[in-house]
Amino acid sequence: MAVIGVIPARYASSRLPGKPLLRETGKFLVQHVWDRAMSAAPCLDRVVVATDDARVAEAVKSFGGEAVLTRADHPSGTDRVAEAARVLGLSPRDCVLNIQGDEPEIDPAVLIRLARAVREAPGDRAEEVHTLAAGFSDAGPSCGPGSPTDPNCVKVVVDQQSRALYFSRSLIPFPRATRGEVDRPGRWLLHLGVYAYRVDVLLSLTDRDKMPPSVLEEAESLEQLRWLENGRAIFVLIVNPQMPGIDTPEDYAAFVRRTTGSDG
Repeated sequence: MAVIGVIPARYASSRLPGKPLLRETGKFLVQHVWDRAMSAAPCLDRVVVATDDARVAEAVKSFGGEAVLTRADHPSGTDRVAEAARVLGLSPRDCVLNIQGDEPEIDPAVLIRLARAVREAPGDRAEEVHTLAAGFSDAGPSCGPGSPTDPNCVKVVVDQQSRALYFSRSLIPFPRATRGEVDRPGRWLLHLGVYAYRVDVLLSLTDRDKMPPSVLEEAESLEQLRWLENGRAIFVLIVNPQMPGIDTPEDYAAFVRRTTGSDG
């Protein structure tokens, strides 16, 4: 069983066009993600960037990475990863880590934990989806960007067997006693945009004839809700707090400041 890291990197973005090729740190954004994935190499047999744009593919090749071109009309990163799995000729029993192309600060250690979790999953868990979540930092803001109240930050609630109950852009669970005010952000779980699954599971999740877009998915614009609505379990590995992904120009500007130490 091989474990392959696939980084979906779409050129177009409504909030941050050309996101994978942003380079104010001296490295392409997608290169930061690549470097993080390669640092998890002991548990990854191969790392590939799946993109819809030749400019991104050329950038990846320029820093020694491997890229595969995919269709431009995929509705989600997971669909892009599924096409890459087919193009690469992966075995149904191989495992794929879907590492979002806008997570440049993901800790390689959590990628290693996730790879091991899916590789060693017992029984029925091997047939399901695995993902990551982390508590928000108590040192961070209690409201606004990067906080549990930020709709760009997807929250998840889990049951006692570590299965996801629901994902939302809204504040879940809602703190009724404080009328929606967040006292300790660390009580909420931030969903990290990383998934792990066997190739046969990945292909079943992206078969839209058998699993068409669902009501909850369309309401929240979160594809993982379609999987839950169709009875698929998503097991959540809770890890140490991580930096959120890059969704907006403000997110990228903050990332540049953290990376370069510059206010410019």
